[in-house]
Amino acid sequence: SDLKNTTDDALPNYLTSLKFQQSHFIADVRLALGYSAVLIAGVTFYADYKLGWDATKYWTFWSVIAYFILNGALTYWIWGVEKGKIFTGEINDTLVSIASSVTKHKPIYNLQVRYGKSGKEEQTLKISAPFTRWFDSDGYFVATPFQQWLATEIPAIGEADPKKVIRGSGTDEEKTAGTQQIKGNADMIKTSGNGGARSRNPKKAT
Repeated sequence: SDLKNTTDDALPNYLTSLKFQQSHFIADVRLALGYSAVLIAGVTFYADYKLGWDATKYWTFWSVIAYFILNGALTYWIWGVEKGKIFTGEINDTLVSIASSVTKHKPIYNLQVRYGKSGKEEQTLKISAPFTRWFDSDGYFVATPFQQWLATEIPAIGEADPKKVIRGSGTDEEKTAGTQQIKGNADMIKTSGNGGARSRNPKKAT
């Protein structure tokens, strides 16, 4: 959905602004597998067009096999390794991996977080919150309450950005306080009705 995609994009931007070192290995492997399969298909088509079937049928056979192997590997990588990961990185020797998901017809954003010091046991944390916590009634994304939620719920992020951590029990009113400053927030994105998102420069609150 547009809400999930916008939120997914905002999360790594926030973490890298806190000096998290993002790893692009998972995305790089996915792209390599995908482009390799496309390249094989393209070269095979070109060779067949230029040289004819009789001259290329042997190579076409092996190209088809290689194409399906690469596509099978890509499918496994997406569903078996990537598993919805939107961020993998580290800060101060703490490794962090975050995967997002949503359930159909439920406007709840779910995160599965794995973190831990290098060489030590990894911890797993599952958190969730409604999109309304950081999207206003007009569909604008508000960065502050989203960042507060992450910093409060995920220890590694809270340590990197302690000012965003909501102390104490954290009532719903406190956790969503940032949404009351929508007009004064300079970083808002509106999800348009036809898909995607667009930005605007809000007016100052009076």
